Amino acid sequence: MATLAIEPPQENKAKKLPIYEASTQFRNWRFSFESLAKVRGSMNAVAVAAIRKKIEADEPGSSSDIPFLTADEEVLLVKHYITMISRLSGGFKFPEEVEATGITYLKRFYLKNTVMDWHPKNIMLTALFLATKTSNAPLSLEGYTRLIPKTAPSDVLDNEFLVAQSLSFEFSVWHAHRALWGIWLDVQTLPDSTVKLSPDIYNSALSHIRASRLTDAEFVYTPSQIALAAFSLAAPEVAARWLESKNSAAHTISPNVIEEIKTLIQTQGHPTNVEAVREVDRRLRLCKNPEKVPGSKAYLAKKAAEEKKAEEKRLKKAETLQKAMDEGDPFGSEIPKSRVGLVDYEDDDDDDD
Repeated sequence: MATLAIEPPQENKAKKLPIYEASTQFRNWRFSFESLAKVRGSMNAVAVAAIRKKIEADEPGSSSDIPFLTADEEVLLVKHYITMISRLSGGFKFPEEVEATGITYLKRFYLKNTVMDWHPKNIMLTALFLATKTSNAPLSLEGYTRLIPKTAPSDVLDNEFLVAQSLSFEFSVWHAHRALWGIWLDVQTLPDSTVKLSPDIYNSALSHIRASRLTDAEFVYTPSQIALAAFSLAAPEVAARWLESKNSAAHTISPNVIEEIKTLIQTQGHPTNVEAVREVDRRLRLCKNPEKVPGSKAYLAKKAAEEKKAEEKRLKKAETLQKAMDEGDPFGSEIPKSRVGLVDYEDDDDDDD
């Protein structure tokens, strides 16, 4: 009797993507420095042209002397409010996850919007509050606004949908501080380690992670690359040994990339100059979108147009309802009786008579 030969299962040769590369962060929020500058420059140019047109519609010729902000000045102002998120997070004693997520939300928002439309002072509050919810550290709106001077619940809620929409409702964020914790646990298993791994090393690396949030690192590099660069700044020898133990023919982390990130953190990972921020903020008052300035002609015209549109929608709905009432029952027509099938089960006639 012949026997059937059982062939071993064929290996799936398709390359399995790392989990991070399947994330929305990798697909939609990764850039090169050049493409990032292009996005910001293009958005700034479109915003300036639109605002100039609105100003000219009110007062022809009045926009020629207005000092519009540049893309770099917009970034400077946003960077200042990143530091404000850190201060607020410290005051509320929020977890690291909430602070990091709030900062990411703020930075992503201004890849889709301009400060000349939406001031970071207001968006910052909403971004941080939204982060408390998506990071599973919820806080009541009243409890949040009560501790922030001159802030009403409406100041936060009015922008919540706008922020969520600008994020494309992609709330999950992969953070470098999580990757750092993984590296910190892993280096303790390195063989023949002669360096004493003091908690001060981890705390120093974490401070570099926090500094990286003031840069564009998260838009260009992966969380693990940023974490390794931060760890390398805190303990270069240990980081080099760990990197050597992880590099293989199949997977290699370039030391050059790590050096790029270290340089970026050291040169740009510091708070902004307060006087420079004040000057930008002063000019912002002059070039802000007039439709966002309560009391301006453009603002009143936009409000009137919105109210007119809402009234037209209400009237159309009322007309539709009235037509339905005039033509028939407003609660709908009577449900038709079921069609009699092939067998009438209600026929009690006795056919045997």
